[in-house]
Amino acid sequence: MEPNKTKCIWIACIAAVAVCTMRAGPPLPGAVWTTDPTCSGVDLNIYSSKGDVYLNGGPNHPGALPDGSYYVQVTDPSGACVLGTSVGSGNPTPFVVTNGVGNCIQLCTVLTNGPGTCAANGVDPNCGYNDTTNPGGEYKAWVSLVDTFDNNSTKTDNFKVRPSSSPPPMAALCVNKFYDANVNGLDDDGQQINGWKYQVLANDNLIIDAETYHCSVVDPDTFHVIEGTPVESSWFHTTPTAVDITVAEGETKTVDFGNVCVGGGTNARTIGFWSNKNGQNLETQSDFTFLTGLCLRTATGGNADFPSGNVNTNKSNLNTFLLGATAVNMANMLSAQLAAMELNVRHNFVQGSALVHTGGCGNTGFDGSFITISDLMTAAASELCLHGLTPSGNQYRAYQECLKNALDDANNNRNFVQPTPCSFHFAQ
Repeated sequence: MEPNKTKCIWIACIAAVAVCTMRAGPPLPGAVWTTDPTCSGVDLNIYSSKGDVYLNGGPNHPGALPDGSYYVQVTDPSGACVLGTSVGSGNPTPFVVTNGVGNCIQLCTVLTNGPGTCAANGVDPNCGYNDTTNPGGEYKAWVSLVDTFDNNSTKTDNFKVRPSSSPPPMAALCVNKFYDANVNGLDDDGQQINGWKYQVLANDNLIIDAETYHCSVVDPDTFHVIEGTPVESSWFHTTPTAVDITVAEGETKTVDFGNVCVGGGTNARTIGFWSNKNGQNLETQSDFTFLTGLCLRTATGGNADFPSGNVNTNKSNLNTFLLGATAVNMANMLSAQLAAMELNVRHNFVQGSALVHTGGCGNTGFDGSFITISDLMTAAASELCLHGLTPSGNQYRAYQECLKNALDDANNNRNFVQPTPCSFHFAQ
């Protein structure tokens, strides 16, 4: 398990779905998580007593906070009611990370429920923080570089305390983030994505806001798991972004989220290349014979053919065709982009098996938005043979425009599925 979690401050009434807001500026990387007295468990989350709750980080759990000394507090889930704090105590920064390893601290012993703390249920003389006002026994632990616990300098982790003579019923919910290089929606590429945000909401408002793969001990319940979307528009989801899942007592269930990014990395050449002398030096009569069989369309919807004869004449005619194409007749512009991609494949600049994102006219992926170059060219050629004149208002124009845009992006090296994850970040 990799509990590299990022917690943001949720401000809401206990019965309401919270809204995550963070101040501008670089957020504190890494994570903090609750554990038991052995300091070996991660995200155990449900405890029989407050004395059993520890905070930890370490080399066996990637994502520990940066080296430094941290203030600690415990609040109710909303953050509005401070139940205990290390600020003002004899050791105000008890949580210390050295060489990436966090010291394991017992919350009860490093906090004080002195003046200024919320004591709606009375001061707890046996522990450094008071009982939560939350009816489900839920708390929020905070660690921060500043004693004001500002959002971007702070990490949090929710946990519950259920005092009883017997252990409370428990289950486990895991969230797995994977890179989906073949866009099939399955975790079969062997590439995990670290640092991707997601949220888990339970019916009793327990909220987990985390990054990376990790498992959490939870109450048996139905959970709503939501995957985040990064700022970069080059990333796409390859699985549904929200999943409802019910976990029964004793069960462990996993929610899988797949994502992929697109960009360049191929040697595709544009319409401009194939119309200038660099492209013309590569063009052969065989190319022109092939292009003639594609139902390429002129501005008026007629066939754009390149008959056998003088190859230099065909090069000149192709130049005129490519540079003169417009979207007044969408079939004309689609033809120009298709011709360029066909030449890219014929001259080994692009592999027909390469996957690209289409924006809606693909044939693979859970939402049908991806397609191979070979299938994209076949779809475009078939459509041109069927509908050669598609001006504004034509019922086939939108589909042709989608194919045209996908080919245009591919010819400009913008929409190829990347073999490994790209960089990403999330708005704060």
